[in-house]
Amino acid sequence: MKRLLLAPFAFLGAASLASVPASAQDVAITNARLVVGDGSGPVDGGTVVIRGGRVVAAGTGVAVPTGMRTIDAAGKWVSPGIVAGFSRLGIVEVDAVNPTNDAFANGSPFNAAIDVAPVVNPRATPIAINRAEGVTRAIVAPQVGSSIFAGQGAVIDLGDDMAAVTMPRAFQFLEFGEDGAREAGGSRAALIVQLRNALFEAQAYARDPASFLDRGKQALLTRADAEALVPVLEGRVPLLVHVERAADILSLLDLMREFDAIEPVLVGATEAWTVAPQIAAAGVPVIASALADLPASFEQLAATQSNMGRLKAAGVTTALGMINDEDARQARYAKQYAGNLVALGRIPGAAGLSWGEAFAAITSLPAQVMGMGAEFGSLAPGRRGDVVIWDGDPLEIGTAATAVFIDGVEQPLENRQTRLRQRYLDPKEGALPKAYQR
Repeated sequence: MKRLLLAPFAFLGAASLASVPASAQDVAITNARLVVGDGSGPVDGGTVVIRGGRVVAAGTGVAVPTGMRTIDAAGKWVSPGIVAGFSRLGIVEVDAVNPTNDAFANGSPFNAAIDVAPVVNPRATPIAINRAEGVTRAIVAPQVGSSIFAGQGAVIDLGDDMAAVTMPRAFQFLEFGEDGAREAGGSRAALIVQLRNALFEAQAYARDPASFLDRGKQALLTRADAEALVPVLEGRVPLLVHVERAADILSLLDLMREFDAIEPVLVGATEAWTVAPQIAAAGVPVIASALADLPASFEQLAATQSNMGRLKAAGVTTALGMINDEDARQARYAKQYAGNLVALGRIPGAAGLSWGEAFAAITSLPAQVMGMGAEFGSLAPGRRGDVVIWDGDPLEIGTAATAVFIDGVEQPLENRQTRLRQRYLDPKEGALPKAYQR
């Protein structure tokens, strides 16, 4: 199971990744405090050149093509856009209002087959808010309804258009541990049996689809669910697994040895630091909750803010995610969390990250974990033109994005929050707001 990072998902076809937005701009940003996003620190006097929606050059000493639109960053920080390592952006507006929440389906007979890509709403309020904070891509996962399998997640961009989905059916999401045990009937033992049996059923479907028993007496999966699990069994898409307890992580790694082609990714992983050598030896990456430091449940008793730092030190590829932490609305918090990890590294006895490592954890590493590191997450040549200009250090809480490009298209930064702020910064007597007018 030594498979540290996934290859790009070429089986979906080049067109799904290589399309160029119609309004992509050719632009050069010069005189920047440039951050590539590969784990290195910032460099002064940098230039990034975007042509046809892609980065063609980034660094110092880069020549600007004649006649290209040029933006003088005047020494401001310039970086790749933030990648939300785990989120539910675009599929939830108000959690408690069912018509606006497409993250889970308690009453559906389907589970693994559920696909969030068609229901992503580019006009959801959190999309514009997070875009204005420099978040340009997001890994979007469903929630479990009545099964241990939640369904197929997507990778999206946060651009101001109606074509949000970068990669549909990018992964399958599974609940392990406490939540998975609940969905499996009440115990972890039942969970392991159900997961193994479901994978056996999917294997049977792959061998002979015509003879598969669709929810018959001997089957737990529908035909659609079994079909959706075949790419997971064949290692063509990763299996993202929410798991927190160290013992559950080891049980999962042991089970995955029976299905050697599966590419697991641990999500949350609060106690992962206690079994970091085993995770590293298995070559399994982690999308960790950065600052889980309290035992919020029995499966998080070993919680520590040093989790990500210790995983990194052990050689585990570790990106930052925000499962069950305002994941439908506040992906922008990832910047603050990454900054806190930098500060943590300065506390005696704690394990944090360097500035470059922390920034990579919210840009290039989430992309690499998803097998899409050649597409976005850094300013290396060939990557999508997701670029942000900041008025300060992007990991400082008071810093704001002054310009955001996605696929080379400059994005509007206005959103519902900025409009409300302006209304109350400049109140006027007289006419009622438009919402009150007939």
